[in-house]
Amino acid sequence: MDQVATVSSSTSSLTERERQDLVVARIERLPLSRWHVKMRFIVGVATFFDAIDTLMIASVLPVLIPLWKITPTQIGFLISSGFIGQLLGTLFFGWLAEKKGRLTSLSYTVVVFAIASFLCTFSWAYAALFTFRFLQGVGLGGEVPVAATYINELAKAHGRGKFFLLYELVFAVGLVVAALLGWWIVPRYGWRVMFLVGAVVALVIPFLRRHLPESPRWLANHNRLDEAEKIVARIENEVSDNGRRELPPVRKLTTVNVQKTRLAELLQGIYRRRTLALWVMWFCAQFCNFGMVTWLPSLYTSVYKLPVPVALKYAMITQAVGLAGCVFAALFIDKIGRKPLFTVSFLWTAGFLLVLWQMGRTTPQMLLTMTSIGYLGVSAIAMSLFLYAPEIYPTRMRALGCAAGASSFRVAVFIAPVLVGIIVGRYSLPYAFLMYGCVALVGAIVTGLFATETKGRVLEEVSP
Repeated sequence: MDQVATVSSSTSSLTERERQDLVVARIERLPLSRWHVKMRFIVGVATFFDAIDTLMIASVLPVLIPLWKITPTQIGFLISSGFIGQLLGTLFFGWLAEKKGRLTSLSYTVVVFAIASFLCTFSWAYAALFTFRFLQGVGLGGEVPVAATYINELAKAHGRGKFFLLYELVFAVGLVVAALLGWWIVPRYGWRVMFLVGAVVALVIPFLRRHLPESPRWLANHNRLDEAEKIVARIENEVSDNGRRELPPVRKLTTVNVQKTRLAELLQGIYRRRTLALWVMWFCAQFCNFGMVTWLPSLYTSVYKLPVPVALKYAMITQAVGLAGCVFAALFIDKIGRKPLFTVSFLWTAGFLLVLWQMGRTTPQMLLTMTSIGYLGVSAIAMSLFLYAPEIYPTRMRALGCAAGASSFRVAVFIAPVLVGIIVGRYSLPYAFLMYGCVALVGAIVTGLFATETKGRVLEEVSP
C-alpha cells in the first residue's frame, strides 16, 4: 500500500502531460495477475456469446425454411441482415467508445444483442426475424472491436500478444460451440431455445459494470486524470495484494499526446499507410475465412452429394483445425512478431488453395484435407488482427480505427459467398479456390510491404 500511495501522492507536483504519461507508465509496470485474468474472463464471456449469436442462424435455418417456406433469395437476405447490422454497429459503437468510454460502449453492445436475441425467440414470421437479426447484428458488430480496444489498453507491452490472443480464442471456441449447440438443441427443444441461449449474455452486464473499471488510458486522454489515477491505484492495490507484493519500478515514459478524435486522421500522416494496409489485410483474411466456412457444407452436399451429417462433420473438422491455428498464433505471436506471422500465414493459405485449384475436381476427402490445412493460416490471421488493429492507433482514435478496419471485413463477408455462388454456378469449383488463393496472395504482399511491426512496443510509442 505504501508503494502505491507514494506514486499517487507524487502526482501533485506534476504537469498534466506528466500525469498522463505516469498513468501509462503505471499500467505498463504491472505484472500479470489475477486481476488481469478476471478482467479478461469477464470480457471474454461477452465475446464468447457474441460468437455463438453470430452463427446460430445457420442452426435454425434448416427448421425455418420449410416452416415459413423461405426461398433461397430470402435465405441470403436473412443471413445478410445480421451482417449489415454488424457493419453499422461496428462503426457506431466504435465512435461511441471514443466519446463516452470503452466500458460504457461495451456494456451497451451487450445490452443490444442480448435483448435482440431474446426478441428473436418470439419471431412469428420471416419479416420479424429479419428485423430482430438486424438489431442483434448491431450489438454483435460493436462488441468485438470495442472489447479488443479495452483489453489492449489494459495490457502491458511485454507479452501483450499472447495475453490478448488467449482472450480472443474464446471467439474461435464460441464458433465451434455454436455448431455443437445447434446440433444438440434444435432437434430436441426447438429453434426458439437456441436464441434464448444467446440472451443469457445479459447476465454478464452487472459484472462488467461492477467489477471492471473504465480504461485509464482513455480517461487520461480525455484529461480526466483524477479518475484515471484512482483506477490505476485500485488496480495496483489489487495486483500488489494491498502492498504485500512489491511492484516493479515505474519506468518514465513521455509518450501521451492528447488530441481530439478526428475520423479524417485515419487517412492522414503515418496512419494513412497503416489504415489502408489494415483494411486490405482484414478484407483478404475474412474473405477467405467466411467464404470457406459458409460455403463448404453446401459444397459437400451439392457438388459431392454427401449426406448432410457427413458434410457437417467435415465442416466441423475444418473449424477444429482453424482453432488449432488460433492457438498457435496466441502462443507464438510475441516471439515471431505480427508482420512475419501474418505474411507467412497468408502465403500458407494461398499456397494450399492454389494447389487445390491446380488439382481440379478432386475427392471430398482431398477437399477436406487441403481446405483444412489452408484454413490454419487464415484463421490465425482473422483472430490476430483484433490484436493488431488497436496497436497501430493512438488512444484518441484507437476504438474508431479498430471499428473502421473491422467494417472492411464486414464488406468481405457480404461479397465472398455471392462470388462463390456465381463461380460455382457458371464455371466450376476449382476456380473458386483460384479466387481465394489470389486474394490470400494479395494479403501476403500488402502485409509484407506495408504492415507495421508492433511486437513488444508500448502502445503510445507505436502511435504518437
